[in-house]
Formats: sequence, structure tokens, C-alpha cells
Amino acid sequence: MNRPHYILLPVSPLFIAFSLTCAFMLNLLPWGQWIGVPDFVALVLVFWGIHQPRKVGIGVAFSMGLLMDVHEATLLGENALAYTLLSYLAIMIHRRVLWFPVMTQAIHVLPLLLFAQAVQLVVHLIGSGKFAGWLQFVESAVAIALWPVISSLLLAPQRRAVDRDHTRPI
Repeated sequence: MNRPHYILLPVSPLFIAFSLTCAFMLNLLPWGQWIGVPDFVALVLVFWGIHQPRKVGIGVAFSMGLLMDVHEATLLGENALAYTLLSYLAIMIHRRVLWFPVMTQAIHVLPLLLFAQAVQLVVHLIGSGKFAGWLQFVESAVAIALWPVISSLLLAPQRRAVDRDHTRPI
């Protein structure tokens, strides 16, 4: 209860687009077949769904999901459905999650990411008839370990002062 609460500046829509583009580029790297590499687009969508639900909503999640479907050459709509549900759930809990410290936020985000992966697994199982395996859920644990880093990186531009004053402590 004694942790400081910073008054954040409004986030720039260009920065949101830049962060989503960077997350998409990280997903484009060829490490997608490795076990434990998180879905960076899902992680950034959850972050912005919690912190800026009016700017990054279900439409952005659906568009990013279609882009990921095309990139991964999966069934069209597999990632789009998972990202849309993920964004909806993040927007639903955004007021509650923001009251907690970063590590507790990560615990709240874990079921969302697990649910999105379960949706992808079920759609993939129905579409192809092949079970992808239980090891894909390790990605959510790695994503939760990255949550404090992602939070500090994406909130950093909002924490800077509008006018620089070297005598002000904030």
C-alpha cells in the first residue's frame, strides 16, 4: 500500500502502433517452433487491453490475429478468435488488475493467456485432427515471466515529465 502511484501521461497512438508492430516482428522471427517462446502479440495485446482499453480493443486484436494467421499459415481465424477472446477478457478485468502490483498483475494475466492457447489448441485440433501437445502451454509461463519487463518498457514513455525540470524529483 505504500508504493508510489505515478500520474501517467496519455499514451501516443503512434507508440501503441509501434509496440504492436515490434511484437509482430518478434513473432515473425524463426524461433516460433521452439518450445517456450511466448506469443509477443498476445502479450502486448493483453497489456494494452488492460492499460488502454479504449484505444486497443477487439478490432485491433482481430486484425492482429488475421495477420498472425497469414504468417503462420494456420486455419484462417484461429489466432484471430484467440486474440479477440483474449482482448475481450483483458478489457473485462482491466479495472481490477490495475490496482495490483506488477507481479500480481502477472498472476491475473496467466489464466487469460492459458485460455487463449487452449482456444488455439482446440481450433487446431478440430481443423487438422492433430494434437499439438501440452508443452505449448509453457509459452504462457514464459510470457508471465516477461510481464514485468514488458510493463516497464511499455509504460516508460508515459512516465516522463512533459517539461524537464532538474529540481523536480518525478
